[in-house]
Amino acid sequence: MNITVEKQPNCLATLRVQVPSETVQSERAKIVSGYTAQARIPGFRPGKAPKNVIEKKFQTAIVEELDDRLVRQAYDEALRQEALKVLNFGIPQNLAHNADGTITFNATLTLAPEVALPNYKGIPVKAPSTEVTDAEIDAQLEGLRERFADYSDIEGRAAETGDLAVIDFTSSLDGQPLEEALGKPAGYLGGREGFWLKLDENSFLPGFSAQVTGLSTGDTKDIALTIPEDFPLSDLRGKEVVFHVALKGLKQAVLPELNDEFAAKITGGKTVEELRGLAKQQIEIEKRRRIDDYKVNQIVEHFNSLVDFDLPDDLLRHETQGQADALVERGMKSGMTQEEIEAQQGEIIATAGDQARTNLKTNFILQEIARNEGIAVSDNELVNHLAMIAQQRKENPKKFIKDLQRGGRLPGIRNSMLVGKAIDFVLEHATVEEVPDEQTSNE
Repeated sequence: MNITVEKQPNCLATLRVQVPSETVQSERAKIVSGYTAQARIPGFRPGKAPKNVIEKKFQTAIVEELDDRLVRQAYDEALRQEALKVLNFGIPQNLAHNADGTITFNATLTLAPEVALPNYKGIPVKAPSTEVTDAEIDAQLEGLRERFADYSDIEGRAAETGDLAVIDFTSSLDGQPLEEALGKPAGYLGGREGFWLKLDENSFLPGFSAQVTGLSTGDTKDIALTIPEDFPLSDLRGKEVVFHVALKGLKQAVLPELNDEFAAKITGGKTVEELRGLAKQQIEIEKRRRIDDYKVNQIVEHFNSLVDFDLPDDLLRHETQGQADALVERGMKSGMTQEEIEAQQGEIIATAGDQARTNLKTNFILQEIARNEGIAVSDNELVNHLAMIAQQRKENPKKFIKDLQRGGRLPGIRNSMLVGKAIDFVLEHATVEEVPDEQTSNE
C-alpha cells in the first residue's frame, strides 16, 4: 500500500492511501471464495456455483466487505509505518475504485498529543499528618449529638448567637418585590415562611444573622444587605436587597447526653469508648482521602504549570460539555433554579472549559508516564475491578461486564485504571513535606 500521513495542528493528521490493484484483486478473490463456499444458490450444489453468479448476486455485499477490509488494513499499516498514537481514525472519505484497479481514499486522523515529559520523580508535595486528635474525635461526637438533638422553645429573652430563629421574610430590590424587580425567580431569596435560621455568621447571607440577633419573638425588622460578588445569581451581585423579617419564635437544641445509652441507640449496642473508636476510624479514612486529593491536586498543578501541548478539538469539546453538565447538576442539587443556571451560562462554560483542558492535559501526561514506566492494566485486573463494582451494585458480574462491552465502555474504564496507577506511581516517588493541617485548609 502507498500510505502518506500529513500532520496538522491541533492533533490532526490527513491519511492518504492508494491500494495497489494486485492487493485489491487478491482480497476480492478471498471474499468471493468465502461467499462461494457458503452461499446457497438455487440450481447449484453448495460450493459449486460459478464465481460470476456469486459476484452478481452478492455484488454490493462483496464491495462493502472489500472496502472495509482494505480500510482496516490501511489503518494497521499506517500505525506500523508512522508509529502513530491514533485516538480516532475517522470515517474514510473520497473512497474510489479507479479504472486501473486501484482503490484510493483519505481520512482525517485524531492523534494523541506529543507530550514532552518533565521530571516526574521527586515532585515536592505538602501534606498534613494523618494523626487523629482527641479534639477532632470530640468534634465528631458533638456533631452526632447535634444530629439527634431535640428542640425546645426559648421564651422570655431576645435572640442570641447560636439560637435557632424561626422567621418569615420577604425581600425587595429598589422598592419592588425582588422577583418582580429581577423579572425572574430568585430562589430562596424571594421569601420563606417558617424558615429555621441558625444564628451564626455561616448561615444564609453574611451579616444577616447578626441583624436578627437581639430581636424578640413578634419583632419585625428590615435588613438591608449588599449581595456578595461571588453569589451564584450574577444579576444580584453588588446590589442591595432589603429583607423584611418577622421573628416568629426562638428555639434551642437540647443535645442528648454522651453516654453508653446514647452510643448504643445510634450504633446498635456499642459503648461510648467503642463509639469513639468508630469516630476515629471514620476521621482517619476521611483525612487520608482528603490528603490524597490534596496531593493529587498539587501533582496536577505541577504538571500543568510545566507542560503545554495542543489538545484534540473534538475531545476538548466533549470533555467541556461533560464538565458543564456536571456543574449544572451540582447547581440544581444545591437549590439553584433553571433561571439562575441560565443566567450563569457563560461562566459555567468558561469554568467547564478550563477544567476540561486541565483534565485532558493531566490524562495525557499520566498516560505517557505509564508508557515510559511500563505500567499497564491486565485483563485480570480489569475483570476483577468490574466484578467488584458489579458486586457493590448487586448486579450479575458477567451481565454487567457484557453490557459495558456492548456499550464500548471497557477501553475508557481501562484507561481510568491506568491513569490511577500512574498517579499512584508519581505519588509514591514524590517528596512529601509535612505541614500543619491549617495550611492545607487555607489553600
